[in-house]
This record gives sequence, C-alpha cells and structure tokens, in this order.
Amino acid sequence: MRKTLICSIAAVGLATIASADSHMAPSYTAKELLRPCFEADSDARDGVFAEVECEQYLVGFVDALAAVDALDGICLPEQNVADEVRWAYMRWVHGAYSARTQLPAAEAVMGALKESFACSN
Repeated sequence: MRKTLICSIAAVGLATIASADSHMAPSYTAKELLRPCFEADSDARDGVFAEVECEQYLVGFVDALAAVDALDGICLPEQNVADEVRWAYMRWVHGAYSARTQLPAAEAVMGALKESFACSN
C-alpha cells in the first residue's frame, strides 16, 4: 500500500512537471542577457543595477559548473572573475551577433567561456 501511494504521488508530480514544462516561456536568450551586460557600461545612473543582473547570472552559471565539476578545459582568471567573464561574454556574442543573440543564454555563456578561457596545455 505504501509503495503504491509513493508511486502515485511521484506519477502526479511528474505529470505536473511535464505539463508545466510544455507551457513555459522560451528560454532566456543571449540577447536578453546581453542587454543588462551592455547597460552596465553605458548607463551611468542605473548601470550598477544592470551590472549586478548580468554578473550574478554569469557568476551563478560559473559556480554551477564548478559545483558539478564541469569546468574541464576552462581556466578562469584568478581575479575579477565576474567582470572578466562579463567582458568575454559581450565580446563573444558580438563576434557573430546575428546568430549568437538567438542562442539560449546558457549556451552562449558556455561558448564564451570555452573560447575565452580555454586552458593552455
């Protein structure tokens, strides 16, 4: 009886997740992340807030990669990581702007990290 109840609850939970997933908004795009990253440098008044939004996304992404030991081949700078990653991201997206702005932000950040901070063997 207990196993049946647990399986039923799990099935309902998975069905709810699957249903919610089909109605979710499109993923956060590289262009959407680029906006606060760029505004951080071009808006003297509110740029600090945009910089926080951009850098917190990037630092969270890098921290998540580090937490699951997925930084293989990526050697981040020892200092000023948030700012360095932000600049690398902006340069990488602008390197092929039309194509790269359409990517999911996570894919774009990973591309920027791999290209900009590749470990030299």
